[in-house]
This record gives sequence, C-alpha cells and structure tokens, in this order.
Amino acid sequence: MHTDITTPSKERQPKPKWLRVKLPTGKKYTELRGLVDKYNLNTICTSGSCPNMGECWGEGTATFMILGNICTRSCGFCGVKTGRPETVDWDEPEKVARSIKIMQIKHAVLTSVDRDDLKDMGSIMWAETVKAVRRMNPETTLETLIPDFQGIEHHINRIIDVAPEVVSHNIETVRRLTREVRIQAKYDRSMGVLKYLKQQGQRRTKSGIMLGLGETREEVIETLHDLKANDVDVVTIGQYLQPSKKHLPVKQFITPDQFEEYKSIGLDLGFRHVESSALVRSSYKAQKHIN
Repeated sequence: MHTDITTPSKERQPKPKWLRVKLPTGKKYTELRGLVDKYNLNTICTSGSCPNMGECWGEGTATFMILGNICTRSCGFCGVKTGRPETVDWDEPEKVARSIKIMQIKHAVLTSVDRDDLKDMGSIMWAETVKAVRRMNPETTLETLIPDFQGIEHHINRIIDVAPEVVSHNIETVRRLTREVRIQAKYDRSMGVLKYLKQQGQRRTKSGIMLGLGETREEVIETLHDLKANDVDVVTIGQYLQPSKKHLPVKQFITPDQFEEYKSIGLDLGFRHVESSALVRSSYKAQKHIN
C-alpha cells in the first residue's frame, strides 16, 4: 500500500518559507555576472534562473547548455521550448570553451536539449565540445549531464571516449510517473544508460530526482534502490517547481525533514554523495562529485 509523504497542495498554493531564495551576492558572483553580460555568454545558470547561481559561481562552477535551446521532446516538467530545433552550430564547442576560459571556471557542467532529429542525436557535438573545453581549459574538470540518446550505445560511447570526470543522466521521477512527466523517455531505458556507462568504465556516474509530482515515499525509496542497483555514485534530490501554468502542477511541497530522511537513506544505501533539499538542482555542488 502506498502512502503520500505530505498532504497534496492546491495548484497555486504559495511556496513555503523554506523555498524562499536569497538574491545572489558576493565579489565572485558580481565579477562573473559582469563577464556574462559583457560577452553575452550563454549559461543555463542565468537563463534558467537557478536558485543556487550565486553559491555555485562563488565556488567556480557553472553550467552551459549546448545544441540550441529548442528540444525535440515535450516533458511536462521542463521549461525549455519544444519544437523544430535550429541548425547545429559547429562553432559552439569553441564558444563554450571560450566562455569557460573567460569566466575562469574550475568545474564546468555541460548539458543539452534532446536532439532526436539528428542521426547522431547530438553525440558528436557533445564529444567535440568536451574536446574543445579540454584544449582551451586543461585544468577545468567536467561533468556532462546527457540525454538518453534513445539508449543507443554507439552514441553513448562518444561520451565515454572523451572521459569527462562525471557523466550524469537524470531519472527525474519515479517509475509510475515517468510516462506522464517525461513523456518520450522510459524509466528502464534511463536506468540502462546509467548501468551501461559504468559497465564501459565511466568512473563517476550521477542522477537526479525531482519531488512533489505526486510520488510516494515508498516510490522514492524504490527509485534510490534502483539507482544504486545500477551502480550510480551520486544522487541529487530537489523540489519540482512549476515553470508555467502549462506545465504539470506541484502536488506536494516536500518538507526539509523529509529531504533529510532521503539523504540518510541514500547514504545508508552506499551512494558516494547525496544532495537532498528543496532548492537542490542537478549541478548543485557539482565540483564535490568528482571525488
């Protein structure tokens, strides 16, 4: 029997106090914000209004999205535009590498939209971007937050071959809600991608879960068990927030105590790192996860 972990919220219920975000401050943040504006740099930190931007930038971490800003999938939780993507910009690897150099980023997270319209699903651009960042920023460590590439191994191999310090692929939600939340994605396919990465020698793998979409406590724990069974090293757990009225509503606001419980359960299961709180996003404290 499943039991809900909190009382479901009304669709437009005000956010609880623990979801209030402080405006980013600090000398390092101010410097980087100036560089981003001056050189028109494209970070998902700014375009996605990440609540942790000030903290991450202060620690020398930033996230960059490649392959455009229009996705071929239409996930019910995601604020990225859906439709026909633009032509691939083959200068993008150098642009991203140059942005990382200008910002003096110590640890860069790369992510992308899904590009199911391309024969290689964007995997060649992924590999070329990692190579360009390595050439221009040899001291910068890398995390690649990849799509599932429809589970096709030779596309995934391109990521493995360029050997980022961390490869991440988000499971996003529990098995029961996957069809509603992720639509074109599959729970077992995502788990298979994570398992394949480790089988092929990827040193550090990572995945993330959003809470508040109607999942139960038992389902969250089951997902953590599944991630551990597929040799994932790092898990991030955060609160889902509705990007617009067109997206899936928030069903629950998860309490800080519940996030702490999930962190304890994850650590007891043997994950190397577990980041679990309302404002945690995939790249939160990403620099810690390379060790």
